[in-house]
Amino acid sequence: MKKGDIIWVILLLCLLGLFVIPATRETILAASSTHPYIGGFIQFAILATMGDLFGKRIVFGEYQFSSQVFLRAVVWGIIGCMVTLVFPVFMGGAALAQAEGLLPFAGVALAQAFCGSSIMNLTFAPAMNTFHRLMELWIETASAKESVSLKGLIAKIDWTAFVTFNWLKVGICFWIPVHTIVFLLPENVRVVVAAFSSIALGIILSFASKKGSSSGKLPEEIA
Repeated sequence: MKKGDIIWVILLLCLLGLFVIPATRETILAASSTHPYIGGFIQFAILATMGDLFGKRIVFGEYQFSSQVFLRAVVWGIIGCMVTLVFPVFMGGAALAQAEGLLPFAGVALAQAFCGSSIMNLTFAPAMNTFHRLMELWIETASAKESVSLKGLIAKIDWTAFVTFNWLKVGICFWIPVHTIVFLLPENVRVVVAAFSSIALGIILSFASKKGSSSGKLPEEIA
């Protein structure tokens, strides 16, 4: 374990400690309830970026810090705002569809959580994933001093790998069960738990990249 790994683990434990200690947990949750978009932005900007950094550490053998890290954190923060909005939209929508007989097992919390998670990850998530990947390519292209255009960014994506791995394998096998569990939790902690789960996703993506690419290049990423 390198010095950077120790610092990363200590930082993660400190962040976990904030949610273990009742006083700090209640303060954070109260602030997030008052300012939900700001809370979602900060939580994802910090935690998802940590997962991103650790994933690249596994692939390349070292942490990579540059101006890109800050820009990627901003993108993660925007995704945190998206998540803050769509969680109640899909959970509430699933409950309404169940009540009207469009989905089964009305009144069953697990069924509502599974339906909400499944619909969200099969409809909204692919669009969000595409936004994330385009933003990452934009940051990388601009940092390389190359011209940036939407057409050029779209052409850089390996759509077969992107759809097969990100939308189908990770979306269905990872995010649907993870978000089902998240939706069973109290509403005020769902976004932060989802942000913490993005750390695990970074590790999963890094191992997939390390196994599938001898060049060490990360695969198309997912939010």
